[in-house]
Amino acid sequence: MPAHTVRFDDRGWHTYGASVSPDGKAFAYIVDDGTGYPRAAQRSLSVSGVGELRWVSLPSTGPVRKIVHSTDSRWLAVEIAPSGGEHHQVWVVTTDPDDDTTHRVGATRPDGDTPGRPAGGTGRSFGTVSLVGWDTDWVLITATEPDGTAHSLRVHPGTSATMTLDVRVGGALIDSWKGATLIRVGPRGYRDMLLLRRRLDIASDSVVMTPLLPNDPGAVTDDGHILDQGFDHPSLVFTGPPQDAERDLDSVQAIVVSDFDSKYPRLLGVEVGRHGVRFRVLAQRPDAGIDEFVVSNDQSTVAMLWNVGGRSELQVLTLPDQTLHDPIDLPGEVATDLSVSAAGRLVAVTVSSPQHSPLVHLIHTGTGEVIPIRDDVVAGEGPSTGLVPEVLELSARDGMPLSGLLFRSNRVGPGPTVLYFHGGPEAQTRPDYNFLFGPLVDAGITVFAPNVRGSSGYGRLFSHADDRYGRYAGIDDAADCAEHLVARGIADPGALYCSGRSYGGYLTLACLTFHPDTFAAGIAICGMSDLESFFRNTEPWIAVAAYTKYGHPESDRELLADLSPIHRIADVRAPLLVVHGAHDTNVPVSESRQMVDELRARGAAAAMLMFDDEGHEIVKRHNQQRLTEAVAGWILDHPSRPGPPAAR
Repeated sequence: MPAHTVRFDDRGWHTYGASVSPDGKAFAYIVDDGTGYPRAAQRSLSVSGVGELRWVSLPSTGPVRKIVHSTDSRWLAVEIAPSGGEHHQVWVVTTDPDDDTTHRVGATRPDGDTPGRPAGGTGRSFGTVSLVGWDTDWVLITATEPDGTAHSLRVHPGTSATMTLDVRVGGALIDSWKGATLIRVGPRGYRDMLLLRRRLDIASDSVVMTPLLPNDPGAVTDDGHILDQGFDHPSLVFTGPPQDAERDLDSVQAIVVSDFDSKYPRLLGVEVGRHGVRFRVLAQRPDAGIDEFVVSNDQSTVAMLWNVGGRSELQVLTLPDQTLHDPIDLPGEVATDLSVSAAGRLVAVTVSSPQHSPLVHLIHTGTGEVIPIRDDVVAGEGPSTGLVPEVLELSARDGMPLSGLLFRSNRVGPGPTVLYFHGGPEAQTRPDYNFLFGPLVDAGITVFAPNVRGSSGYGRLFSHADDRYGRYAGIDDAADCAEHLVARGIADPGALYCSGRSYGGYLTLACLTFHPDTFAAGIAICGMSDLESFFRNTEPWIAVAAYTKYGHPESDRELLADLSPIHRIADVRAPLLVVHGAHDTNVPVSESRQMVDELRARGAAAAMLMFDDEGHEIVKRHNQQRLTEAVAGWILDHPSRPGPPAAR
């Protein structure tokens, strides 16, 4: 395999995923210091500043994915991905610096599994466990069996006593508080929210299930928060006369993000009472949607992140007056990972830009003061500090408007250009940090990262435009982007390349098979080569969620076969490099191996780069450097498009 040295700046620490302790005296976050897998760390907070970093010790090796403080600030729950794979674990540790005792929760399936009742463990392991949050002093998790059955569980961190809240295929626990539970149901792109309430009577306890919103096919309701209710709590959703006078004091109120009856996701307040369900809009914009939100424990503050053309805006809504305050300026383009203190005075957020790696910031909601949290090494900058993308807009062959971010190299005139496709396909290319782009630009390679149909951020119709038979048009979008780059004089028509990860890896393989004369070479990272074998071999819970996007293995068998690059492999003319993590069970390694084996059997140029210590994402810094060098090398060593294939 060709090897090229590219400039890869790995000196800086990347920090993200912060959790502010509810008492505001500390925060925990994820730190990638470049020495191995990202780890969890804690730091104290006081009027004098930020305390020393203290690592969280866990008896499991792998990248930390999520960390959340308990309601009383005494515990941390940590989600970890052993060896970078998809079979996650959840551990709890105390926040006491002198106590490093850890407990794993949700490791085995509870006995009985009757919702609302305590349970023990059978010893039967779950496939994966996801951290949700906390219900008072109990940790909330979704534990999924290998067959896709999801158990929504409430676990005590000290005793490991477990209560089952819900069991269903394709379910996911979103929130639970004092007997009320929010469960997300449905596959990707068609997700609804259910409210479950335990009703106690003399004979037994039963669960009442209520859909939160009316049926709206294609809408997605995927995040929510239950508001604390009681006779002494005012209504936070319906305020003022006559609403307060009509309020059912036994009702449950929640705040959710949904694009129900809307182009973009908006913030809705919902009330479920004896007389039914009613809801109202708390925050919406005509040209932007909400990415995420958090609610302070005292219910005074809702912090929201808006997606405005790919860039983030932070805004605060105060309750119960429902005042929407002016946006708070952020020191970067894209923000994620909101967390808020109990009184709503302090928000933590991760901020990044094309030039700056992820960095945790603390924000005082009252003053708007922003404090970057810098560790022993100043947070790294990308290797190309002038990496400022241009927004490029175009129309697909059927008139669909498309756009993407263009990162120009310093070459004069048309030059080698790589189209880099994001995953999902519901993800979105945004002006955040990508470790690949800066080194490629510095090596003289222009990068165009498009948002083809199916991407999020452009409304629900656009995100559904590539479902099932729409996949053909999504593949054509890639070729239309390539043609536009040539027509604009940006790309050399003989030096166009394609690459991407996950769905972007599939789209790379599709480009080389559906449009074989367009690209000089391709680099597919963790991509699907055969949609039929992907559904057979991926995790069952991933397969069940993906039917709506790609098609069903039984009812859409012909469609899946026709859309699979492996069945069009005779058309491949461009050299192909495939990259995969050995522990990837989302897109199994066999998807890459079978593509390379088939191409080599035909005498075509194909190579494979395997990372033995990674899963579906390449997270270790030295592996990211190896990947960057391999991508740049594959492009620079294939400087022009191959000619027509020899007669077979």
